[in-house]
Amino acid sequence: MKAIRVHQFGGPEVMKLEELPDLHPGPGEVVVRVKAVGVNPVDTYIRSGAYASKPALPYTPGMDAAGIVEAVGQGVARFVSGARVYVAGTLSGAYAEQARCKESQVHPLPEKISFAQGAAVNIPYATAYRALFHRARALPGETVLVHGASGGVGIASVQLARAAGMKVIGTAGTDRGRNLVMEQGAHHVLDHRAADYLSQLEQLTNGRGVDVILEMLANVNLGKDLTVLARNGRIVVIGSRGSVEINPRDTMSRDASILGMTLMNATELELAGIHAALVAGLENGTLRPVINQELPLAEAPRAHQLVMEPGSYGKIVLIP
Repeated sequence: MKAIRVHQFGGPEVMKLEELPDLHPGPGEVVVRVKAVGVNPVDTYIRSGAYASKPALPYTPGMDAAGIVEAVGQGVARFVSGARVYVAGTLSGAYAEQARCKESQVHPLPEKISFAQGAAVNIPYATAYRALFHRARALPGETVLVHGASGGVGIASVQLARAAGMKVIGTAGTDRGRNLVMEQGAHHVLDHRAADYLSQLEQLTNGRGVDVILEMLANVNLGKDLTVLARNGRIVVIGSRGSVEINPRDTMSRDASILGMTLMNATELELAGIHAALVAGLENGTLRPVINQELPLAEAPRAHQLVMEPGSYGKIVLIP
């Protein structure tokens, strides 16, 4: 099989397409013939060596994929060969023609969802779900601000919050991105490149502020986020690319909470519940991954450059 391999940490150019032996499942494992691979910002952090947890070299990048079950190991009961699935983590890496996974990492892919869309489910939607429901404990009727709502996690957050009965306000930096966020169910969309965009929240919330903020770029926005929260408001930090200075008094006056999160901290039981909910949403149509661009697997270096550029719009996927 062909696979992207990383022999040293560094820039996108360290990823090389190589020929590797075909994979075979062990007990409790599933081998998936990969039809599409999801590209996530975390993949770039790991590849660069900047991530806290580093894989042993050489390694195949990627955690998200979709495809067809090719073989199952002893004791596997939930899947048979030929089943359409999406992958939420792997044992072998996702940037490849095959992926070897634990049975618990594989989930059914409804017929109405394409393989490219299936590859866009795991990290974006599971992250959004955990941030919204496990960390913020958001409730129907509350107002949610999704900062950077046109990217993979942002779109997932908008769809999940709207389906759960929340008032959803999204932000994006381009007309194209703002139109996308509105199409995905946001009640209001703001231009986060405008100097005074947060001042609009007072009118949109009748002066009380927002209950929950899902924050994709905390190093830029966190200090300002604290000034627009309602009493008992919560900010969930999903992404940050540096340090930030805040005024603690802005938390005190609102009894506000700043909550960090990473999907990697979710327990097996939590992940099982998250994916049960995501599969149901894919089946009933409330969750609809948006694909921006499909690139050949060999263009993984270009995909890593694109996924870090501003102006997010849906997901980038690789096609083996």
